[in-house]
Amino acid sequence: MREYFRCCTCSLVFVDQKNLPTPETEKRHYDLHENHPEDAGYRRFLSRLFTPMNEKLSPSSRGLDFGSGPGPTLSLMFAEAGHSMEIYDPFYAPDQSVLNRRYDFITVSEAVEHFHEPQRELSLLWSLLKPQGWLGIMTKRVRDLDSFRNWHYKQDPTHVCFFSLKTFRWLADAWKAELIITGDDVILIGKRQTQEYDINSLNDV
Repeated sequence: MREYFRCCTCSLVFVDQKNLPTPETEKRHYDLHENHPEDAGYRRFLSRLFTPMNEKLSPSSRGLDFGSGPGPTLSLMFAEAGHSMEIYDPFYAPDQSVLNRRYDFITVSEAVEHFHEPQRELSLLWSLLKPQGWLGIMTKRVRDLDSFRNWHYKQDPTHVCFFSLKTFRWLADAWKAELIITGDDVILIGKRQTQEYDINSLNDV
């Protein structure tokens, strides 16, 4: 039985550190995923993030798909649309040199719920964005505590961190950023031309 906590500042729901899965457990679970670039249904699913993000981009933008998984597909969709793409995944594409560059946009599809240290990981992603860049996140959102009790999404042992609209609104406010809610599980956060924020303000995430 996992224990869950909710941040009183931003409403992030997260599991106790003692319940975090080991890297070996995570890898075994991810290896079971059967997502492939040729799968039209999977592409339709990813289009919920791809389409609104692509509409925000200038031609030939430079992007990073963070948490690309065992079958990178979203990066291919953006490449097919004329953008240059890098991928990063701690298990399947662990080249950390891509985390030393800056990007016009970053996508995180079904990955933030796996973050063990969301403050550190989100701060890293934000630092990699150029001014006027876009961070696109796809994840199921917490609605309320009653529905959370029987929520299928938290049954995945690798899902350890759960965001709500309040969490994303708090995050955008801390970053002094633009927040666009494009669907039930997709949000875009836009970095303004001049970006100043206190990184310590994210300590509650």
